[in-house]
Amino acid sequence: MKIYFAGSICGGRQDQNLYFQIVDLLKRYGEVLTEHVANKNISSYGENFTKNYIYERDVNWLLQSDVVVAEVTVASTGVGYEVARAENVGKKTLCIWREAPNSCPSAMVLGNNHITIKQYKALDDLKIVFDDFFEKLS
Repeated sequence: MKIYFAGSICGGRQDQNLYFQIVDLLKRYGEVLTEHVANKNISSYGENFTKNYIYERDVNWLLQSDVVVAEVTVASTGVGYEVARAENVGKKTLCIWREAPNSCPSAMVLGNNHITIKQYKALDDLKIVFDDFFEKLS
């Protein structure tokens, strides 16, 4: 199974370490096409590629993926775009978020009945969320 993981880059990198742990968990279910989102060397200024290259690469990965998992706690235009694009092309999508200071996931995501949305408190909660989500895909 090919998994597209979406997490904030330019919207803020405060959850980079959490993304690393999430990607590690997701690898139990398949190949994570977007491991770079968890890379500690990527700052909020993004990657050292042209914006066109990043767009083409990421859309290609999204289209190749079987599912999309998006961490939406940190507001990110890019993650919102990826979730909308995934819905538009019919990808099964799981959005995860946790209560955190100064976070308020968008109602455009939380109110969307076409995607699966799960709140979690700790990384251990995600094991249960992922088991349930991926089991239903089988």
